Amino acid sequence: MSRETLRIALTPGEPAGIGPDLCLLLAQHQLDIELVVIGDPELLAQRTAGLNLPFRSRLFNKHDAPQCSAAGEVCILPVATAIPSQGGVLDSRNVQYVLNTLDHAIDGCQSGTLDALVTGPVHKGIINDAGIAFSGHTEYLAQATATDTVVMLLATDELRVALVTTHVPLKDVSALITPERLQRVIRVLHAGLQQRFGISQPHIKVCGLNPHAGEGGHLGREEIEIIIPTLQGLRDEGIDLDGPLPADTVFNTRNIANSDAILAMYHDQGLPVLKHSGFGRAVNITLGLPIIRTSVDHGTALELAGTGQVDTGSLQMALNYATAMARRSSTNLP
Repeated sequence: MSRETLRIALTPGEPAGIGPDLCLLLAQHQLDIELVVIGDPELLAQRTAGLNLPFRSRLFNKHDAPQCSAAGEVCILPVATAIPSQGGVLDSRNVQYVLNTLDHAIDGCQSGTLDALVTGPVHKGIINDAGIAFSGHTEYLAQATATDTVVMLLATDELRVALVTTHVPLKDVSALITPERLQRVIRVLHAGLQQRFGISQPHIKVCGLNPHAGEGGHLGREEIEIIIPTLQGLRDEGIDLDGPLPADTVFNTRNIANSDAILAMYHDQGLPVLKHSGFGRAVNITLGLPIIRTSVDHGTALELAGTGQVDTGSLQMALNYATAMARRSSTNLP
């Protein structure tokens, strides 16, 4: 749906964490979009009082014309917590609330009521402790939208890092690096860079799995048997790929400057580099979904909830990325 004023959904995440604080701090600024916070109005009012911030709220109505968010005003799509939440204190009874906010956001984006989704940090441990299998936003959104293959991409202004595997134990990674998985991930990454970032012919550098990209087979056979032939097949389709490259040298200034994304084989192969260089101003983007989704690059920081000692930098960047992607989508740019 094309709108002059975009509507961007924001889910606060874990109610005991800093997500509600971040929403409220962000809402202190005049925005050129309508920011719709999907959460508990009482939780937000309580947290605002503790932070000594001005607080005006209005209920979201999808039938109203979108209006740019005024400084100090929070537009809320109300979803109630099961019990009152205290900053820093996890409670499994509020787990379903967290998932309910996501479900409302997904429904709104899929129906066209909302133009994009920005997610605050959730606490995976408490969700799993409540008996709900949950490995992360990325996987939850894929299942909720019936999407076969999604790709986690983290981005700063200087660097984009995508992952072949995400939240899996290291011992399971090698078995997951298959020709089929690599093909799916690289095609989604290539298309996502085109559609979401407007890059007509993306150049992607691909890490090897093993040290020194296998050292000619002496340090592992995955490169020779799986990665190299798969990359060649994708090059034959017209996708611009370089690799497999040793992960200990691919993240140098020259390689970063000469690529549109670097594809890492597993979570801790690529993300420590990105977070070292850009923590607090990086954005987590899910490619392959039928909706636009971005997120902060940090966790719930329970110990900081309600203290006011939080940095909105990553959330602001996530909102900026979501807005830019939604504008590109609404104007049918490549």
